Amino acid sequence: MEILKNQVDKLNLELTLNIAAEDYAEQRKKKLAECKRKAEFKGFRKGMVPMSLVEKFYGEQCLVESVNDLVGEALYKYIHDNGINTLGEPLPSEQQPEQEWVAGNGFTFIFDLATPEKVDVSAAKEDTVSNYKINVTAEAKKEMAGNLKKYYEEKKEEKSDEDIDKEVTERLEFEYSQEAAARLNKDIRDMFIKKAAIELPEKYLKRWLFSLNKGKYTMEQIEKEFPSFVEDFRWQLIRDNFVEKYSIEVSEQDVKDAAMGFVTYQYAMYGLSNVPADLLEKAAENLLSNAEQVSRLREQVEETKVLDKLKSEITVKDKKISVEKFRELK
Repeated sequence: MEILKNQVDKLNLELTLNIAAEDYAEQRKKKLAECKRKAEFKGFRKGMVPMSLVEKFYGEQCLVESVNDLVGEALYKYIHDNGINTLGEPLPSEQQPEQEWVAGNGFTFIFDLATPEKVDVSAAKEDTVSNYKINVTAEAKKEMAGNLKKYYEEKKEEKSDEDIDKEVTERLEFEYSQEAAARLNKDIRDMFIKKAAIELPEKYLKRWLFSLNKGKYTMEQIEKEFPSFVEDFRWQLIRDNFVEKYSIEVSEQDVKDAAMGFVTYQYAMYGLSNVPADLLEKAAENLLSNAEQVSRLREQVEETKVLDKLKSEITVKDKKISVEKFRELK
């Protein structure tokens, strides 16, 4: 087998695999023998079907499987052995020639790969972001107070104006603090995305997304959502850079704590704030039994740790702002 490497540009690589008949012959022979052992044809005992019939019915299938197995193994071995850093997965080239699946033929496979530039961005005290402190205005309190009074009247609960005012203030302060915290995280991400200025192979990434989500999204839909995806992708690369730079680790206990926090929040969303500990633990265990959910929680914990570390490395300045002005921020 011959593998040819062509660095198209600094972000795109092309690998051409030339497969000779002798490269796949032995594997194809083994697959045909396995088919012969299992084949059942009328008039022949199992395992006694003539190889000519096996070849006729299973020859092309065994050829395709043998060649594809060989290509997949050789491709990823070459990438690993040569230390090629890639984005996404290798994609069949748009210049891929048609194959004539005949035993004894040679085959050529061309793959496109994306080779990202190394991300090396640092945090410094010169990097400054605003931590917004949203003012709780009398107008906002008045609107919420009116809604709460109606709510308690319907429940036939007695609440003094002082109690309602206290609850309104606490609710608004919490709501605003959550919004401000989310905004701070977003501004930190945006700042480092701009600072790193990562160049990406966008044409390749669009093809990769289309291939990954085949049948789910059209290319038109991918084009529409691509700007948002690219920013998320850049942040992922930057986050990985900081995880390595700061030796950030996510322990199993971190994930368990995140699961408990998530289920507690879910119950609170339904107005249940005093859920027994055993029920919370049971719900968290159920969450942790799902590999996809564990992966999501682990990623969230890592994200939080990276952002918390960055907040200690950069300059975060408190800034008072009205809720109207805050909502106008882009």
